[in-house]
Amino acid sequence: MTDEDPRPGHDRRRVIAALGVIQILTWGSSYYLLAVLARPIAEETGWSYAWVVAGVSLGLLVAGGVSLRVGRTIEARGGRQVLGASAVLLAAGLLVMAAAPVVPVYLAAWLLIGAGMGAGLYDAAFSTLGRLYGAGARGAITQLTLWGGFASTVCWPLSAWLVEAVGWRGACLAYAGLHVAVTLPLALTVIPREARRTPEVRSEAALTGGGQRRDRGMIWLLGGLLTIAGVIAAIWSVHLITLLQAGGVSMAGAVALGALVGPAQVAARVVEMASGSRHHPIWTMAAAAMLIAAGLGLLWYGGGAPAVALIAYGAGNGIWSIARGTLPLALFGPRGYAELMGRLAMPSLIAQALAPSIGAVLIVRFGADFTIGTLAVLAAVNLVGVAILWAMARARTRDAAPRGA
Repeated sequence: MTDEDPRPGHDRRRVIAALGVIQILTWGSSYYLLAVLARPIAEETGWSYAWVVAGVSLGLLVAGGVSLRVGRTIEARGGRQVLGASAVLLAAGLLVMAAAPVVPVYLAAWLLIGAGMGAGLYDAAFSTLGRLYGAGARGAITQLTLWGGFASTVCWPLSAWLVEAVGWRGACLAYAGLHVAVTLPLALTVIPREARRTPEVRSEAALTGGGQRRDRGMIWLLGGLLTIAGVIAAIWSVHLITLLQAGGVSMAGAVALGALVGPAQVAARVVEMASGSRHHPIWTMAAAAMLIAAGLGLLWYGGGAPAVALIAYGAGNGIWSIARGTLPLALFGPRGYAELMGRLAMPSLIAQALAPSIGAVLIVRFGADFTIGTLAVLAAVNLVGVAILWAMARARTRDAAPRGA
């Protein structure tokens, strides 16, 4: 598949670049926002730090709640309007946050931001690419994850500079302005308008391969794998520094080690982009599951190589993002793909909203070593689950093969 789409005036490279910028600003002004702003918000307002960081959990709950409707809308109409709505919702939520005088108003802002997250993060973007390019969307999805991998790299320093220059409220206003001036125009002018599809394409039969029991089982299993991976990633991203420090690493050392995860993610995605067309996406998910399990297992076991463990985890997490977008497309085809992505996203986003609090309880009650061990066990469960999914996919392919005379 070339970068040029056969439709006149439609350049695939422009579409991916536009979606990439949208992903950077959407992730940076929502999921990654409080990594920099939480402490300044708590200090300036006197609000409880726990209430401040609860905003992200509330936003993820809302994102999970709207994900199915988002998927159905993209399946019916394409992603142009949905991504535009995401920009509007994020801008509105950030404006409310900037003006919030009390905690309830602050949390209400996260209701809007959460809806924007559900309509604008990876699952919506992957669905948009699947709707545009059908079975040929794999390369575009892989390229998009490269853009998304720079969200924290770009937005954390930007957020820190904005807080220093204009305060946290000014930072929220600046991000709202970026969504109005950059994200919204990109969504409405670069993302192609798609013809409306009939409800038949979005039927349950389309999602489950004509209602076959094995396909339904594969969808449930894939949803479970994505949910477990979301739990691991959420606990890890929020509590990484705490877990490393509990193992005797200094704050500076923990920060330096944590910084290895991002480059490892991007490097693994580059390797996947270079070689992805040569293998089925189930290989990508299997490799990701093995790397995540190896990284967490090494960290739990110890042995004095936390850097190796974090690089392995980062590489696995990086290509897992690709597999979660490309594997459903490869297994079930482009018909109903956007709606299926919405279904798969719902439990994962809800679990990610609850996971940081669960992780905090595990650390306080049972300690860091037990918590890392729990994550390693969950990663091992996912590895087994991927093997089962692989076997089910092979059985379906074998059954579908034409029989000899």
